[in-house]
Amino acid sequence: MSAHYLDISGVSIEFPTPNGPFKALDNVNLKIAQGEFISLIGHSGCGKSTVLNIVAGLYNATQGGVILQGKEVLQPGPDRAVVFQNHSLFPWLSCYDNVRLAVDKCMKNKSKAERHEWTEHNLELVHMGHAMHKRPAEISGGMKQRVGIARALSMQPKVLLMDEPFGALDALTRAHMQDSLMEIQTELNNTVIMITHDVDEAVLLSDRIVMMTNGPAATIGEILKVDLERPRERLSLADDPTYNHYRADVLKFLHERHAKKDVPDTKKLRAVETEDTPDSAADSNAAA
Repeated sequence: MSAHYLDISGVSIEFPTPNGPFKALDNVNLKIAQGEFISLIGHSGCGKSTVLNIVAGLYNATQGGVILQGKEVLQPGPDRAVVFQNHSLFPWLSCYDNVRLAVDKCMKNKSKAERHEWTEHNLELVHMGHAMHKRPAEISGGMKQRVGIARALSMQPKVLLMDEPFGALDALTRAHMQDSLMEIQTELNNTVIMITHDVDEAVLLSDRIVMMTNGPAATIGEILKVDLERPRERLSLADDPTYNHYRADVLKFLHERHAKKDVPDTKKLRAVETEDTPDSAADSNAAA
């Protein structure tokens, strides 16, 4: 991995409101190496999606900016592909045609045969070759998201941006998608930035976890380096003390240092549980 592949430098952004400017981000700094998997985590409203949109070129920072391989990011481009929580497939097109649309746009200098082969290759990469001629209405939510990832990968982006890509999926499908994403990232060595609310997902997938403070004027509160060997196997990690230590560090940041009003304070919960235990025991003895 080479350093400073992607440089988010001094990024702040304000949005106009009837009551004056609203500062969503304040002085966000992050250097990402090529092939690195980064997760952004934090409470709702902490600016995770805003960071992603600035890297995608959908927003321009009020201050600071983003440099990708020595070039400033000012607008969307095929070197940055976005996968949203909603698969965003065209319902009237087959899975193949949904991916082929992106391939035709990004590979105009290739022959039709080469574009056909590349489209099929990316669908096979996400294990969707068997359903490439089905329309989105004929496949499951997890399969739709696989097609969305295939479409993003077919653009050969320098950076893959993922905004809660598995948030709408059931737990089992989500686990399968996480495993697939790890396989793909190992094979292609993509640079990935992913937003997630799932602590276990962040620890399982990431090289580093970027924890955001609460907004307004949100910024990076802490960065956790996840030093776990790859490939990672979720079942073996479940009892791994290092994995659980990382998990606890993220939970501590979210629920003790940066808890919102509607998020229970885990310290107080533990204290209440401790206090309740003797009383509960006494009540049980009295009842006996």
